[in-house]
Amino acid sequence: MKKLLARAAECGYYVVCFSVLTEMVSYAYIDPSVTTYAIQAIAGVAIAVGAVAGIYWRKAKRKLNEKLGIDENKNKEVEDEVVEK
Repeated sequence: MKKLLARAAECGYYVVCFSVLTEMVSYAYIDPSVTTYAIQAIAGVAIAVGAVAGIYWRKAKRKLNEKLGIDENKNKEVEDEVVEK
């Protein structure tokens, strides 16, 4: 364990030295349109993940109800079909 910690500390030392030696100053401007695009991308991913989670939640719920023998439509009223002649 001591060898592993020593090795990790050594790697950390090299990473810090490398990042200090290769440091570059950057003068950049983030346009408001870039920010808007980033927000839209994050919102799109969140909505997609929510939709997929909702689909799998319904499938899991349906399978669980089938295994437990629960009928969701047991107490619902169903109207008779209206047939026009």
